[in-house]
Amino acid sequence: MYYSTDYTSPIGKMMVASDGEAICGAWFYGQKHFPSTDFIVNDDLAIFNKATGWLDDYFKGKNPKVDFKIKAHGSQFRQKVWKILSEIPHGETMTYGEIASMISPTMSAQAVGGAVGHNPISIMVPCHRVLGSNGKLTGYAGGIDRKIALLRIEGIDFKDERM
Repeated sequence: MYYSTDYTSPIGKMMVASDGEAICGAWFYGQKHFPSTDFIVNDDLAIFNKATGWLDDYFKGKNPKVDFKIKAHGSQFRQKVWKILSEIPHGETMTYGEIASMISPTMSAQAVGGAVGHNPISIMVPCHRVLGSNGKLTGYAGGIDRKIALLRIEGIDFKDERM
């Protein structure tokens, strides 16, 4: 059984999901890969208070530590990628290629990109901190404008070649 609560961030409304003990998802409404699962709305779970408090601090420009359980569901390969994402420090970035080389010398950056794009726990598992080669801005399941906003909150430099 999965529960959800809504969170209104400065860059859009989000749904945060839990199995009752851990955060299992955090998505922007309307983003790619938004879950089709039915959730039971429950705004009173203690884990939701911790997660939304964490999000409040993050959007205030702080560097909060995830001090609650998170549990993303996915293949073993995706789990490896998401673990690496979780270890990218606040205010820093990695490239898809760097992550690929950490997994295997023959791993493709595109395969990593697919796993990054399916990260179910936005912001807390910081997939927005992954850039293309040479610091180029790349896609984001929640929308490129949101990725830009998240990078700016953290003071991260990037190349926006759209302009």
